[in-house]
Amino acid sequence: MSTKKIDVAIVGASGYTGLELIKIILNHPVFNIVYVANSEGNTTVSKLHPSLQNVFDMEVNKADAKDIVDISEVVFLALPHQASMGFAKEIISLDKENKLKIIDLSADYRLELETYEKHYCSHEDKINLPNAVYGMPEFYRNNIQNASLVANPGCYPTASLLALMPFVKYINENSSVFIDAKSGVSGAGKKLTDATSFVGISENMTAYNPFKHRHAPEIVEKAKLVCGKNLKVNFVPHLIPVTRGMLVSVYVSLNETINAADVLKEFYKDEEFVRIMSEPVNIKNTSGTNFCDIFVAQNGNDLFINSSIDNLLKGASSAAVVNANLMCGLSENCGIPKIAYVP
Repeated sequence: MSTKKIDVAIVGASGYTGLELIKIILNHPVFNIVYVANSEGNTTVSKLHPSLQNVFDMEVNKADAKDIVDISEVVFLALPHQASMGFAKEIISLDKENKLKIIDLSADYRLELETYEKHYCSHEDKINLPNAVYGMPEFYRNNIQNASLVANPGCYPTASLLALMPFVKYINENSSVFIDAKSGVSGAGKKLTDATSFVGISENMTAYNPFKHRHAPEIVEKAKLVCGKNLKVNFVPHLIPVTRGMLVSVYVSLNETINAADVLKEFYKDEEFVRIMSEPVNIKNTSGTNFCDIFVAQNGNDLFINSSIDNLLKGASSAAVVNANLMCGLSENCGIPKIAYVP
């Protein structure tokens, strides 16, 4: 018996996450792309992304909220922070039948109001913000299944929280958590800067915004909401000379003696997309997939926790499709990539 197709709109088709959404959904057995848009329109998908020539040549529209509400059941918003909330607010106001499922890939609905306004800007959609569910199935699966608005996590918080969460209740609150995170250049988006140019990144590596990066509050907030513990998180991101991938190293001190390897295995025993590894992880094995690989090493009450994800997939687009699957009552793994880009 065939499954009824679910019509999908993608807003923000020009960037890397928009491209990855298109690629995943083209191979999805249920989702059907009926609308693709960016801020300008007047082009086609294959002109924006020549790799899709003779594969997917759909017209790209100038984003219009009414059109999206009229023809789609699921909408992915791959828009910049601050731009997304205004568009989401308009869509929700036009959706009189409350039929749309919205997955927002920006930061606009990830944080509680006070945290968001402290680190981003004044929020335009204070009415809908409390209704947004944080889109990390490992911790919010039941809420996501009943949500109409899901805030997709950032790539850094995804890799960091998945590494950190199994051990939060054992962490000594008087000590600091140190997170050393490294991302491929695609995480910076398409816009060219001195740091992301070939000359700037080739054979180079640099830290940026140490202790001040705005993903740190997201990590702190979610650790508190899920585990009820205030952590002092020192987060330092780095840009590394690879296209895609993310490697996170977390250093924590515990307030009691545990078998960290057993705790990690037990915590994620039912999670299909979290793999527990016996050796330190690498970015190649998760590139092109929705997996997060995690390894832990222990020295008494001190832990080294190592995780890797594909920043564009588990850190963005494949995670968004997983959330859409859950929201639509589909199997979580429906159409989700599992084969890594190896070698």
